[in-house]
Amino acid sequence: MLKGVVRSSTTRVLASVVLLGASGAVGTGQEKSAEQAVGGLEVLQVRPDVYMIAGAGANIAVQIGQDGVVVVDTGTAERAEQVVAEIRKLTPRAIRYIINTSADADHVGGNERLSAAGRSIIPTGGLNEIGAFVGRAPIIAEERVLARMGAPQGQEAAFSTGALPTHTYSAALRELQKDVFLNGQAVQISYQPAAHTDGDSVVFFRRSDVVVAGDVMDTTRFPMIDLSKGGTIQGLIHSLNRIIELTVPPVPLTWQEGGTTVIPGHGRLCEEAEVVDYRDMLTIIRDRVQDSIKKGLTLEQVQKTNPTQGYRRRYGSDSGSWTTQMFVEAVYKSLTPKTGSRP
Repeated sequence: MLKGVVRSSTTRVLASVVLLGASGAVGTGQEKSAEQAVGGLEVLQVRPDVYMIAGAGANIAVQIGQDGVVVVDTGTAERAEQVVAEIRKLTPRAIRYIINTSADADHVGGNERLSAAGRSIIPTGGLNEIGAFVGRAPIIAEERVLARMGAPQGQEAAFSTGALPTHTYSAALRELQKDVFLNGQAVQISYQPAAHTDGDSVVFFRRSDVVVAGDVMDTTRFPMIDLSKGGTIQGLIHSLNRIIELTVPPVPLTWQEGGTTVIPGHGRLCEEAEVVDYRDMLTIIRDRVQDSIKKGLTLEQVQKTNPTQGYRRRYGSDSGSWTTQMFVEAVYKSLTPKTGSRP
């Protein structure tokens, strides 16, 4: 039986949704005291030492402790200055590490500014200690993030050198996890193969009991499956199952606030039951599309069967950068051996 089938009544507490354009954030009792709305950004206290900044692109996680600040994802370049200002309001301590969950521009756009605003916790003798990079906070990501942010041969780089990851781990070399111990707790950065892309990471703050999911989970829409970068529907489902294995619901005291908190790439804060719902939704849609493929239906025919029925109103869109039709096409192609690949 899959973990997470016991539903907690604590979905109740996360009902106060703060809409932020296309994304939202949910606050519970003690969290509300730290909410701020400044310059279009929303700062929400998730734990005594963990905050979420929304409205700067992808959701940003900020963990604060005696050693300094750990930041997961940095939002867009246009909002980087505002993000730095909000972190400075939370703490005078230095940014020590930046972790990227993917190479998407709304996750890494603020890398250079936030890295420059930080300081390496120890001299490394590496790039971030030379010349213009003296004192910068190191940036950690799976190596495919670095490869995609760097300039392809003969092309102009989309990101400056200061925005690139300085520390990587390589799934190709069977490094499926990178661990850091800072602020008195373990921070686990886990590789998620062939999910949203083929370079996704999920970050787990163990003592704080907070999981940062990146674009493996997006409560504002159907998840974006980037086929051109190795994304697959099956990989997304596997990643959500891994997140569920990390999370703990507030059982048996379900009437109290508690349990693991999950920060999605976009949208409101979640607990285990909502990750389970999201996983189940993707599993049902995958099975519907897979069944149609077995019957020999073409993509056009699958679209007409409306495999997202029951979920379209909540997660679907007929316009914008990621539509329901695009999602179904990505699911279909990732399940079709000739055009997609399996993780």
